[in-house]
Amino acid sequence: MLTEAIQYAATSLVTPKKFRPFIRSSVSLWSRAGRCAKDWAAHEENCRTFIRETVAGMKQRRTCVVLGSGLLRDVPIVDLSEKFDTVVLVDLVHLASVRMRLKGKRFANVRLISRDLSGFDDAVATKDPEPLSFLRQVPYLDLVVSANILSQIGVGSKRRLEAENSPAREEILQRLVRAHLDGLKALPCKTALITDTAYRVADRAGQVLEEADLLCGVPAPAAKRAWTWPVAPYGELSKVYQAVHDVIAL
Repeated sequence: MLTEAIQYAATSLVTPKKFRPFIRSSVSLWSRAGRCAKDWAAHEENCRTFIRETVAGMKQRRTCVVLGSGLLRDVPIVDLSEKFDTVVLVDLVHLASVRMRLKGKRFANVRLISRDLSGFDDAVATKDPEPLSFLRQVPYLDLVVSANILSQIGVGSKRRLEAENSPAREEILQRLVRAHLDGLKALPCKTALITDTAYRVADRAGQVLEEADLLCGVPAPAAKRAWTWPVAPYGELSKVYQAVHDVIAL
């Protein structure tokens, strides 16, 4: 608890005021990642490997943007920094520990941007959400990586809509998911999308107690790779059941 409090306080000092409400969930994710490091290792390595393979096939490597850079556990930041002139990390919150790691490694070509990538406000206002339109202004953009953020847009937006008791909840959620997918597809550069698509909670006998579509009813794109991720292994939420996510990469 003490380390979480320190992480929270240190991150608050370097986070724009409008994004500070999201620090708590980022710290919770950081804490869980530490507890579940062994169980998450395969998923994180799969993500890093897919991104490395994407980069390996590229001839031009000027600017790379990572959407949902988070804890950088699933992003091969060393490789990206070495292979690109500029690397831009975009997320709601960049934890103090992440900032310290980047500073300690002296990644002079890495930039951090705090930004809401959901498009939520426009969707609620019945405008067409274009959350990735800012990428059109990025010079010499050769690669955009969407790193395990798409499902989180749906999860976070669903909570907000339920709290507001919005009658158009399902429609808005689907618009947000499509906006991210369409935004990536419209970019004139190489893209890599890694996202979890569904989750299920099952007991040790294999009985499914709960399951949900994390893309909110939007069909998942055809994947190049697929694997499972034990987000909450046995012992994290309960000794008798675990939560497993299905992940795709393309």
